[in-house]
Amino acid sequence: MIDFKKIKQRVGDTGVTIGAVLESKGSTSNTKTGAWRSLRPVVDKEKCIGCGVCWIYCPEGCIHKKDDGKFEADLDYCKGCGLCANECPQGAIEMKMEEK
Repeated sequence: MIDFKKIKQRVGDTGVTIGAVLESKGSTSNTKTGAWRSLRPVVDKEKCIGCGVCWIYCPEGCIHKKDDGKFEADLDYCKGCGLCANECPQGAIEMKMEEK
């Protein structure tokens, strides 16, 4: 079996792992990146059925299941891409303009 973590390809002066294997965690979990978003997801708790589709599609991994079984985005890390709202089968997530 090939160990892709050991195989590197030179691109300029940077070593790049073949196959896009990340050897370290990204900065999203270490840095609060939600400050620059213009839209934020707002969940209608009456419509939400707790299916987790929003959690599956969130590219930032900032959606978490709450004690009541519903899902909610951690706005410290949400970048406001709107994928959760687009993919929600119940239409329970609305993207609203961020207010400062």
